[in-house]
This record gives sequence, structure tokens and C-alpha cells, in this order.
Amino acid sequence: MTEISGAMPAVESNAQSDPFDELPVAYVEMDAYGAITRANRLTRLLHSDDSGELIGKLAWELMPIEEQEMSCAAFMAAMESGEDPPVARRSIYTCSGNFRMHELHRNLIRDTGGKPVGMRVVTVDVTEAHKAQDESQRARLWLESVLGSLTDAIIVTDALGFIRTVNPAAEELVGWKAAELKGKVIEKALPLLSYRSDNKTQVSFTMALDKRATGVATMLSRERREIRVEIRSSPIVDKDHGITTGVVSVLRKVEDDGQACSIGANCLELDEASK
Repeated sequence: MTEISGAMPAVESNAQSDPFDELPVAYVEMDAYGAITRANRLTRLLHSDDSGELIGKLAWELMPIEEQEMSCAAFMAAMESGEDPPVARRSIYTCSGNFRMHELHRNLIRDTGGKPVGMRVVTVDVTEAHKAQDESQRARLWLESVLGSLTDAIIVTDALGFIRTVNPAAEELVGWKAAELKGKVIEKALPLLSYRSDNKTQVSFTMALDKRATGVATMLSRERREIRVEIRSSPIVDKDHGITTGVVSVLRKVEDDGQACSIGANCLELDEASK
């Protein structure tokens, strides 16, 4: 009998390895009742679960209390309808003791007859992107409130001349609502019958893509009335990339005496000063 010296090399059992542990995202499978049946390595790390306590737990128990009922209802509705639910965002409690915003990509697990028997979920941490989106939305709402409080008519277009923003003063001046103008090419939506700049050059809204332009124009309102306005247009430049992303135009109605004024009280002040 031959004696074998030394320890036998350890052989890793492939039977117990889970290929889903190699995924770069958190992956979970649930049964038809919402109980977790599989959780990959990143999911276990996310919830600091080394002992397998996630298995058997209801998926919505990992969410804030105020979201649990909604999440449960959405899961049951998907199982009943047999349709894959859309991408959603949920706050998930993590092992770090706080909630992180995750984007959930879900699709149903079906048996050989096509009947839903569970759901698989891939979650992606989008907390930072969500915060940036919230900050961007707050900045946009703040800007809209600022533009809304101005008595000057403001119209903003993108680099292609499509109208993106119209403040209330501009609505009053041209007779169109912002919703009716947004998305339209400014030259077609608000045609200029004539436009002369300070140096007597014929220009248009889009010429301000290159440099600032100022002039007096005759344009048509919604009622097809001719309106004389002073237009001051400036390019909107992305400072990080040095490219022009649009044009902002300030419109002031030109009175009979040739002076321009903004809508509302400023016109009255100008009238009083000219007496």
C-alpha cells in the first residue's frame, strides 16, 4: 500500500457556487408570494447578510414602512396580470443604517405553461443621480419662479431655435400661452415682419447664437396684430464646454414715442416720466 504524504488540496465544490454571485449588480429572486428565494453576493453585502437571513423574508420588508404596502400591492398586481412591471425607484434600507435610492428592473419568472411563479429583480444604486436630479428640478423650478416674476417678456430657445421657455409677460405680449409655443420653431411661431438692429442690419432671433443682438422688430401677435417690440437677444453658453446651447430674448413693447417698456407698471412709470 502506497502512503500518500501531505494534505490533499482543497477542491472547491461547483455544486454550491452561484453564477449570480459574479454579477456586478444586486440580484434577487422571489416566489409568487414575494418571499426571497435567491439573493446574490452584492445583495447580501448590501444588507450585511452573511447568515442567509434574507432567504424567506418578504422583499418589501427591506423598504421604508410607508412604501411597504404600495410595493406589496404592485407585486401582487404584476403576478395577477402576468405583465412585467415597469422600471421603478424605491428606497431600500441598507446595512449602513440608512436608506439608499435604487432603481428596480423586474421581470416575471414563469413555469412551462407561462404562468407567473415569481419575479426576478436587478437593483442599481442611483442615490447620487437621484439627488442630482432633485437638485436640478429645484433649480429649474426656482428659475421658472424668477422668470415668472419679471415684468419683461422672456423667451428662451434651444440652439436649433425651438422654444423652451415663455414667461407670463411674454404670454401677455404675444397672446399665446407658453404651452402653445413650447416645442415650436420661434421664427414660425412668432414671425417677424421686419427687424432692424442698431447697425441697420436685418437680423433674426437665431443670429444671437453667435453674438448679442439688439433691435426693433414688428411681429405678429396671436390675433394677427402688428406689434413693435425691442428685442435684446443673447447666446446661452455652456461654460464647461464653451458651446452655445440656446438663446434668451428679452422683448419690450415699443410705445408710440419710440421708447421701449416692459409689460405692466414699468410702462406707466415711463409714461409719467415723459410728461
